[in-house]
Amino acid sequence: VDKDVFSESNLNRQVLCTTETVGRIKSEVACERARLINPDIDIEGIDEYISADSVDMILEGDWDILVDAIDTIGNKAVIDKVALDRGLPVYASMGAAMHFDPSAVRIATLKKTDTCPLASQLRKQMRDIDTSDMTCVYSTEPVTVKTEKRDEHGKGVLGSLPTVPAIFGMTLASLVIRRITGC
Repeated sequence: VDKDVFSESNLNRQVLCTTETVGRIKSEVACERARLINPDIDIEGIDEYISADSVDMILEGDWDILVDAIDTIGNKAVIDKVALDRGLPVYASMGAAMHFDPSAVRIATLKKTDTCPLASQLRKQMRDIDTSDMTCVYSTEPVTVKTEKRDEHGKGVLGSLPTVPAIFGMTLASLVIRRITGC
């Protein structure tokens, strides 16, 4: 699920982004790549922003697990709350931007995360929800670099190296595979 399109700023850190996919819808490109790996895969890309208005449509059907890699706090809280209310385990990436130290990456439930500003904001928004089945990947490295750069919507743009976001993603993938296989 992603309505966003690849931009040049994604080239250094998102493996699906190439000079040929810049400007294309991320969920479409992801599905195409999965089909190139396994033509028999049953996959559907949803070209939609996650919001309070769209979350029921997005989570319609038979889901087993939610993997949350959203970087917008309000939308992150919306889908995580609905998924947890429905009994889905949630595996969530917290803030990987502006981090440089891969050895600071940690795994914990949302309530046990520390240092991460995104996790702190999410805890506040979800304080009335049982988040015991919400596993987070986060960094204990303090963010020391500030950014003044803004996107076209006025949102702060936080840069990132390709290493730490990739480690977050691989860690989430490993956790989900272990959950599915029971290992």
